[in-house]
Amino acid sequence: MAVIIKSQREIELMRESCRILAQVHRQLGEAIKPGISTWDIDALGEKLIRSYGCIPNFLNYNGYPASVCVSVNDEVVHGIPSKERILQEGDIVSLDAGLIYKGYHSDAARTYPVGQVSQEAEKLITVTKQSFFEGIKYARAGCHLYDISNAIDRYCSQFGYGIVRDLVGHGVGTCLHEEPQIPNFRQWRRGIKLRPGMTLAIEPMINMGGYPVEWLEDGWTVVTQDGSLSAHYENTVLITEGAPEILTLMPE
Repeated sequence: MAVIIKSQREIELMRESCRILAQVHRQLGEAIKPGISTWDIDALGEKLIRSYGCIPNFLNYNGYPASVCVSVNDEVVHGIPSKERILQEGDIVSLDAGLIYKGYHSDAARTYPVGQVSQEAEKLITVTKQSFFEGIKYARAGCHLYDISNAIDRYCSQFGYGIVRDLVGHGVGTCLHEEPQIPNFRQWRRGIKLRPGMTLAIEPMINMGGYPVEWLEDGWTVVTQDGSLSAHYENTVLITEGAPEILTLMPE
């Protein structure tokens, strides 16, 4: 497994790519409300990305037809935007988006409530987000890759949630998907040792019910097999000599 260690110059380009993506996600999050279509969200995402002089890295990636993956309720990831899919009060919606800045990719995802949602849905969103932060406690030089996986699993499992196994996080840099693959569920080996300069897209995908998923006929949309809600939270993270740097997070 060849994991690319980024130079200081590359890290600066990654930082800028991720900083712009954080802005895009903030603006997309502000647009989420009942009555908006998933197509409108995608159109806004593409417009924002291009307004910063960047390229949407999801558009036409292996044939994916949009710039933002918009996944509603039981859709885990890779939902295809549609003018017919209108967000309703009580839905939850996951937005996964990335961009290319001067040849360097960024990748991040967020799950939002649409208007007022059930306490159960709110809890799922909160736990999924927190599981990322539990995982990156181990995203430090000298720790092992699967320490991250095990921490995410340990946290989510106490709530009885299903941790998606068919999809994992990944390295990111001059390619959207680089080595290593980063599972969100327990591993029995330790994995590679983390080193400064690694840039990782860590992305828990958590189901309210069981972990099994299936692909719809469109070949892209992944849904929970049992129809339960699913949430997604992702950031691009830089391994440093000290604490990890979350590159796609806006300053609070």
